[in-house]
Amino acid sequence: MSLQSPWLALAAASGACAAFNGGFAKLTTTELTSSWASAIATTIGLSASNRIVEFFIRATCFLLNLAFNALMWALFTAALTRASSTTRVSIINTSSNFMLTALLGLIVFGERLPPLWWLGAGFLVAGNVVIGRRQEDAERVSETGTSNWRTVGRGEDGNEEYRDQGEGEISDGVEVGSKEVMGAEQRGEGRYRDQE
Repeated sequence: MSLQSPWLALAAASGACAAFNGGFAKLTTTELTSSWASAIATTIGLSASNRIVEFFIRATCFLLNLAFNALMWALFTAALTRASSTTRVSIINTSSNFMLTALLGLIVFGERLPPLWWLGAGFLVAGNVVIGRRQEDAERVSETGTSNWRTVGRGEDGNEEYRDQGEGEISDGVEVGSKEVMGAEQRGEGRYRDQE
């Protein structure tokens, strides 16, 4: 198990609790609960219009709403304390919340979401990932004073050329991030520092 797994599981569970919180909040007020109460009352031999059963079911849903809300905040806070990035925790929390909310809506309430909703949810998750990656880069720069960008040589115009370490090969065929000295370095045209 990797070091990031505890916060990852906590963040995903937090999002799931938020989805259940919303589901129970909706069950507290929806007509679906009335029909469930009628079915339960009939099953235990009471009148279908027994208000005590309906009140009990709605009160139970309300208490479960509060319980899942409290559990969501406890898990979210625990994930925040264990993760190196609050944005990462928020991304996982939001993503699991969105997807589970959609599934609960379909299974419990019979809600069908249009493809445009799924597209919008996908864009929100993708946007969170982009923001998270930008924050990671900013944190790396603030912690180390450096980023992935390195000077690799001079271009035809005489200006220094920069490459991201993750880009792979550069024009003179030496892989960025390798331990070899780059051709540009040997020719005195630029500089490169390997991060180790």
